[in-house]
Amino acid sequence: MARSTFEGPILSGTQRFGNFRNVGYASLVQSATLNIANTTANTAGFGGSSGIFVDSNNIPNGVTTVYTPSTSTTYTATSIPADSATVYRGFVAYLPAGSRINDILVDIGVITTFTSGSLTSVQILVSNDYTAAAGTATYAQTAVLTSPAVGRQSFAAFSATQLANQQSTSTDIIQINGEPNLSQVVFTVASINGTNVAITGGTYYFTIRYTQPDGNIGTTTTYPYGNFD
Repeated sequence: MARSTFEGPILSGTQRFGNFRNVGYASLVQSATLNIANTTANTAGFGGSSGIFVDSNNIPNGVTTVYTPSTSTTYTATSIPADSATVYRGFVAYLPAGSRINDILVDIGVITTFTSGSLTSVQILVSNDYTAAAGTATYAQTAVLTSPAVGRQSFAAFSATQLANQQSTSTDIIQINGEPNLSQVVFTVASINGTNVAITGGTYYFTIRYTQPDGNIGTTTTYPYGNFD
């Protein structure tokens, strides 16, 4: 079998034109596994470390920079807080700007552990930047989980703003030399112990499913005037 990489979008069906046009867009997927016990970058399951998040689409996981969303080509790194009473770990995915988010999945494989004491709460926030615990995420967030369980986690009810944002992801990174602009999607895990002890473990699985926007389809008044080719 072979693998193909191209800029897309991917459109498939049996009838391209007319009243019975039946083509649809492929659902794209990015995912990551973070094993917080693994603090060695560029190894399988690397879970980040104090002030460090994990990059997108690299095997094995590596260190990434979270950027402050910008409307210019000047990139400014977002500062991820060092470990304290609240410990932050996270994963960054890059999507084509204006993508439609179809689904976000977060699974806990191992509950967060510390050198002493127990987990007070954990929260997962999905946004276009790092988001502090109990903040308001751009796309989705769980409740503050005081008794988290292994398994798939439920998101809090989406707000009207979050639903609108999911229909067309924000433009967060402007590229140079005509390269396409990007949406930055940041999964932030906020684990609170409250006594400033070191984190020792925890396993998290992240998946985002999305549809790439089709720049070839306009409207009757906007170029390319409804070109479906």
